[in-house]
Amino acid sequence: MVKFLVIVSLLVGAFGAGYYLGQRPVGTLQRTVAELQQSLKDVSRNVMDTTLGIERDLRRRQGLVDAKSRLVQAKAHLADRNFSDAAKELAEAVDAVDSITKGAKFDNSTNALKDMAGSLREVKVEIATGKPVSLKRLDELQQRMDQLLNK
Repeated sequence: MVKFLVIVSLLVGAFGAGYYLGQRPVGTLQRTVAELQQSLKDVSRNVMDTTLGIERDLRRRQGLVDAKSRLVQAKAHLADRNFSDAAKELAEAVDAVDSITKGAKFDNSTNALKDMAGSLREVKVEIATGKPVSLKRLDELQQRMDQLLNK
């Protein structure tokens, strides 16, 4: 008796499902599937864009932190009157900032980074040629790097 009721309920369920699907046109189902595919593509594209943005920001921040540490080290060498090591540290800071801008899209932050690299180059040249450079100028560069890090 239980087998009979289970078989009847399965037949009624199959008949009901067939009737329901028969009432809906095939185009509706295809449209629904196409909409789901498009929304899945949009979501995956948004996820990739967000991930790439986070990666770019992380790379930029890491480069700025490296450049800032080089600048602080150059300030220490300059305070110790070790001009050649200070120039080397500034050259490495310039390389770190240049590596951030390499392959990046041109916008305000990229222009600010290029300006920072130019300022670091100027200070490096002044130190390398033996011109006196004040620690105040290096402090200003460090503050500009802090501002770039906080963006």
